Amino acid sequence: MQRPNPNSQVDALLKVVSGKLGIPAETLKQELEAGTFDKALAGMKPQEAAMFQQLLANPQRLNQVMSSKQAKALYEKLTQS
Repeated sequence: MQRPNPNSQVDALLKVVSGKLGIPAETLKQELEAGTFDKALAGMKPQEAAMFQQLLANPQRLNQVMSSKQAKALYEKLTQS
């Protein structure tokens, strides 16, 4: 069985997330690669942006969130063709 191309999955996820934030996918990708989130945060509600920044400031908590069943299920849902 052939495994899905991880790059196409990342591109699909970037497209969905960038659409929700109202920024181009390429801009989001560049910010993620650079470790900056200025434009992404500007597209969020202030309370959501604050929560996101708190999560980024705590690597242990971020790892817990990203390893959760909910995060994995959301990733699967967003990347299904």
